[in-house]
Amino acid sequence: MVNRPAGFWIRLGALILDGLLISLSIYLIAMILGLGDEAREIFHGVADVLYSLLLPVFWYGYTVGKRICGIRIVKLDGSNVGFGTMLLRYLVAGFVYVITLGIAFIVSVFMVAFRKDKRGVHDMIAKTYVTYEKPQDVNPYQEA
Repeated sequence: MVNRPAGFWIRLGALILDGLLISLSIYLIAMILGLGDEAREIFHGVADVLYSLLLPVFWYGYTVGKRICGIRIVKLDGSNVGFGTMLLRYLVAGFVYVITLGIAFIVSVFMVAFRKDKRGVHDMIAKTYVTYEKPQDVNPYQEA
């Protein structure tokens, strides 16, 4: 069940914030380390993949941009995403976008903009959606 889905513009805003954060961070780190253009590009690609795959797994579906915008990625049942889910959402969906020469990406944009549940192709593949719902407050030390 999809609760309080996040639409196109808020998701785009979060994506732009994440892009700025990653690009600025990589630029600063590359300057400090004295990396050349090619090494900086490789470092940027690796950092972007790790950020997009791992941060939502460890931070209840948030990236920094999504957290600022008050949205997060969850599974269809409302539970937190795991590494496998994020692999499907990010890498497999990215592969689908590439092999369809971007057509699936364009379709995905329209899906997020106009579908009632605001789910794109990447969300369908990974069985996820983006929501305004906050994670449940869970204390791992509290007894059931």
